[in-house]
Amino acid sequence: MSDNGLVTVASNHSVKDTIDRAAANLAAKGIAVFARVDHAAGAASVGMALRPTEVLIFGSPKAGTPLMQSQQSIGIDLPLKLLAWQDEAGQVWLAYNDMHWLARRHQLGGHSASAVSGLASVLDGLAKATAA
Repeated sequence: MSDNGLVTVASNHSVKDTIDRAAANLAAKGIAVFARVDHAAGAASVGMALRPTEVLIFGSPKAGTPLMQSQQSIGIDLPLKLLAWQDEAGQVWLAYNDMHWLARRHQLGGHSASAVSGLASVLDGLAKATAA
């Protein structure tokens, strides 16, 4: 993790395939996918070029609600997101917000520690399974 709270891992797949794999992994865990945003398609719709870039928005009210009960401001960072993009060298990257960083950002109390750690573990496993 860097100072900005992002966890970034290299993906062995195209942007589309990376996000497809993430969506399939989430579905297998019973986690809802709320939206998929294709930023490159949006750029193309206004005549601008952008390398492949997609965001997957997902979550679970059962996991997120207790965090918002602790500190509603975390709602700006929920539901969770994965970002996949292709850099100028052709490498695809997958990034997500570090849950421990979000907990500090929103001053979640110690009573939220187990929920934060659980979500961090889910995100880590998801990213590794998706990018491999």
